[in-house]
Amino acid sequence: MAEEKTRVDFNAPKSLVERADSVVEILDISRTRLLIDALEDELEELATDEEFRRRLSDAYYDDRVDYDTVEAILGREEAMRLKLLRESIDRAPAIPTLEDDLPSDESFYDGEVTEWTGSQSSDAADDESRG
Repeated sequence: MAEEKTRVDFNAPKSLVERADSVVEILDISRTRLLIDALEDELEELATDEEFRRRLSDAYYDDRVDYDTVEAILGREEAMRLKLLRESIDRAPAIPTLEDDLPSDESFYDGEVTEWTGSQSSDAADDESRG
């Protein structure tokens, strides 16, 4: 089945059109074919360009382009990766909640809770008693 086509008209510098016409004569293809091939090549190159990919993902995260556009440019796998990342970014972090009160120090430490008694640690006190 043939892909649906859209007619596109645009103005280009005369010198560029003359160069394109010379190339199509040599290659024995239509001007339209040359333009389509050049556009496809440029879009493929952009899809692998890191700066363009960053700008595209920024546009997707900012809702300036939709998922279908990202998929058309980068392919399904990469678009899905961006979609999953976006969904994880959009989620609010979970707020931990306790169903019961916190355990007491005695029950948490199984009844033995060491207390801090001063500015010296027990290792330093042991060193002083030996020295």
